[in-house]
Amino acid sequence: MQRILSYMRKAINDYDMIQDGDRIAVALSGGKDSTAMLMGLKNLQIFFPKKFEIIAVSIDPGFEHFDRSILERTCEKIGVKLIIEESHAKEIVFDIRKEKNPCSLCANIRRGILNSVVNREGCNKIAIGHNQDDVIETLILNLFYAGNINTFAPVSYMDRSKVTLIRPLVYAPEKDIKKFIKRNNIEIMPKTCPMDGYSKREEIKKMINEMNMTNPMLKANLFGAIKRKEINGWHE
Repeated sequence: MQRILSYMRKAINDYDMIQDGDRIAVALSGGKDSTAMLMGLKNLQIFFPKKFEIIAVSIDPGFEHFDRSILERTCEKIGVKLIIEESHAKEIVFDIRKEKNPCSLCANIRRGILNSVVNREGCNKIAIGHNQDDVIETLILNLFYAGNINTFAPVSYMDRSKVTLIRPLVYAPEKDIKKFIKRNNIEIMPKTCPMDGYSKREEIKKMINEMNMTNPMLKANLFGAIKRKEINGWHE
C-alpha cells in the first residue's frame, strides 16, 4: 500500500486535489484501479492533514457477470459506505442502439447517472481511477484519431454539475497497481464488458507496451512531455 499511497499523495499535493471538508464519491467499478484508489483514499484519511469524507459509488451497467457482492465485500471490509445504482447501459447501447463503437455512449450514460448520485448524496468531488498508463494512452488516442495533442487533466471542474473530478492515481503506473492487487490477494471484479480487449484503447495499449520493450524510457518520456508542455491542466 505504501507505494500506491506515495503516488497518490504526490498527485493530490501537486494538483491540490483535496481540501478540508470535501465529500468525495469514489467511482468504484470493482476493477484493480478503482479498488486500489478506494483503499488508498481510505488509508489517506488516517494521516492526511486535510479532513475529508468518502463514499463508494458503483453503476451497474446490466452486464451478465457484474457481481455486486464483490463490491459489497470490499467496502464492508474497509468500512466505506457503498451505493450501487442501476442502469440500462447494456440494453441501450448493445440491444437497442446496437452501437458499433459503444464505449463513448456507455461512458456518457454512466457519467450522467454518477453525477445524479453525487448531487443526491451531497458530494462535491468525484474520484476516478485513471492511472499513468491511461494518461499516456489517451494522449496517443487523441493524436491518432482526433488529430490533437491532449489528454485528460488531473483535476477537472464540470460546470453543469458543479462537481470537480480528481484522478489521484495519475502518477501510478499500471504495473505497480497490478502488483499491489496480486501481492495482497485483493478480490476484484472480472471484466464484464463485451468490448474489453477489442477497443481502440486496447490496440493503443498493446502498441505502447510493445514499443516500451525496446525503448524502456518510452512511457516516462511521454509522461514527462505531457507535464513539461502543461497539456490540459498539467504542470511540472
